[in-house]
Amino acid sequence: MRSVAIAVLAMFALQASEASAEAQFKLRASVDTSATHGRTIAVADYLKKLQDKSGGRIETELFHSGQLFRDRDVAKALRQGAAEMAVPGTWVLTGFVPDADAFQLPAFYGQSYPVVYAAADGKIGEIINKQLESKLDVKLLGPWLPLGYQNNYSTGKPLRDFGDLAGMKIRNSGGAGQSARARFFNAAPNVTAWPDVPLALSQGTFDGVSSTDESLASAKLWESGIKYAFEDHQFVGFYVPMISESFYKKLPPDLQAMVVDLWRENITAYRHDMENAQNEARRTLEKNGISYVSPSESALAEVRSKMLPSQDAVAKELRISPALLKQVQSDVNTAGH
Repeated sequence: MRSVAIAVLAMFALQASEASAEAQFKLRASVDTSATHGRTIAVADYLKKLQDKSGGRIETELFHSGQLFRDRDVAKALRQGAAEMAVPGTWVLTGFVPDADAFQLPAFYGQSYPVVYAAADGKIGEIINKQLESKLDVKLLGPWLPLGYQNNYSTGKPLRDFGDLAGMKIRNSGGAGQSARARFFNAAPNVTAWPDVPLALSQGTFDGVSSTDESLASAKLWESGIKYAFEDHQFVGFYVPMISESFYKKLPPDLQAMVVDLWRENITAYRHDMENAQNEARRTLEKNGISYVSPSESALAEVRSKMLPSQDAVAKELRISPALLKQVQSDVNTAGH
């Protein structure tokens, strides 16, 4: 009788285990970029791979173009269970974790992708990630996705050297770091919402923008008067991949490992694709009459060295923590390559 009872219990345990293994989990991912944007494409690829590899145990759905939420609202949505995954830009996370603005520091001005990736993937990124996980109740999936280099562009004024930025009114996407950088070059910073940029450029509200090649190409800003590009690699913007902590905790251990491992296995390819998208966008801009000047690495390093004395003041304005500032000073080689 005892052996029968044990057998019955074992059968129930097996069935429960199988039921758990076959349980289906719904993962809704929210991004506010268009269907053709590099971030949207990377997230779509990840979601497809996740659904396929999990054998449908994780059912994924992507909402792009802000169909569910704008990036600025998505952290709250993850916490409230209105979405399970998001990949917001660091610039919309600074209200929760000011250290997410670290890449606006002078130490990163003009730095190459390898230098910036090493910082994001190393102790600097680790400090930021721990705060994000703690304050947003999220699980970070792994290395960040780059938006690309931020450069300067102008309408009527040719940009041949750093000095040409003086006296210009340059639109940026906001934040103390970008404003401080404009003032360093004796330019006047302007913050205008991106959808309003084409009309404002046409009307002469400002005569330059700080943005990326892909953003300019997608908005066809040559039609609004942009003629010159100064490829000064001011900073690299990043998107941070995250899922809701409550969703992550519901997953069985094998699926928990899968959501993290799949992102890590593909991030190198995603980064490569994002870089290629910016290169392709530059070709589009050049075809439409925008002329480029690219300062040398030694010229960028020289300007960076002149910016560095202001780094403590910029860090204070950005509310960067002393611990992170110390890590940047320790890890980031600010000399030329």
